[in-house]
Amino acid sequence: MPDTTDDSLLGGRVRLLQPARGHRAGTDAVLLASSAAVRPGQNVVDVGAATGAVGLMAAARVPDARYVFVERDPTLAELCRHNVRRNGVAGTVVCADVLDRHARQAGGLAGETADLVLTNPPFLEEGRARISPDQGRAAAHALPAGGLANWLGACIGLLRPKGTLVLIHRADRLPDCLDGLRGRLGSLSVRFVHPDATQPAIRILLAGVKGSRAPMEVLPPVFLHGPDGRFTPLAEALHRGEATLS
Repeated sequence: MPDTTDDSLLGGRVRLLQPARGHRAGTDAVLLASSAAVRPGQNVVDVGAATGAVGLMAAARVPDARYVFVERDPTLAELCRHNVRRNGVAGTVVCADVLDRHARQAGGLAGETADLVLTNPPFLEEGRARISPDQGRAAAHALPAGGLANWLGACIGLLRPKGTLVLIHRADRLPDCLDGLRGRLGSLSVRFVHPDATQPAIRILLAGVKGSRAPMEVLPPVFLHGPDGRFTPLAEALHRGEATLS
């Protein structure tokens, strides 16, 4: 078990044990969870869950849903199980690579059963970026060549008809994300996330409905910091669990 820290999210509503180094939950997880319009009774799947931050924050807002956390790293999956129990969430942790169909099936991830899939795919891809020589860091942040399209395809395969996929990614990967969703999801919405009002977007929040043919819309942007370098009121409220983007 790696060295861990005991952290709190949403103003203390979620307690999270996570590795002291490497992949750690932060603003991306807060933004993704805040974009999840979970309804009671739904089946919600957090794909690439790591230690469970996104699904646990969604569950803190809507506990009366069924949550599944999918993580391929056994160490992170075990920490996720601990966090699920500690936060009293009715959830299941599946240790499986979502890109491996047989591993998904062996873990009990049936296709077309999720009402909502939340995912923060690894941002890097072999052949397009320098990959860390550290195996653990590389596994958390990198996909094989062509892996983003396969990752999105696997997530869509988990959705029931009219189910919703919500993801966060780097802003410069928006074209690749749209390519991976084309013809599979409709009613797309995209929201750009900027460090502040003077800088280009660094993240996108992208959502869509399986089988829908409704057109895409661009939602109001999110600015994380004001001129003083501090969180904007909205960003602060999102981190405290006092506001959502859904």
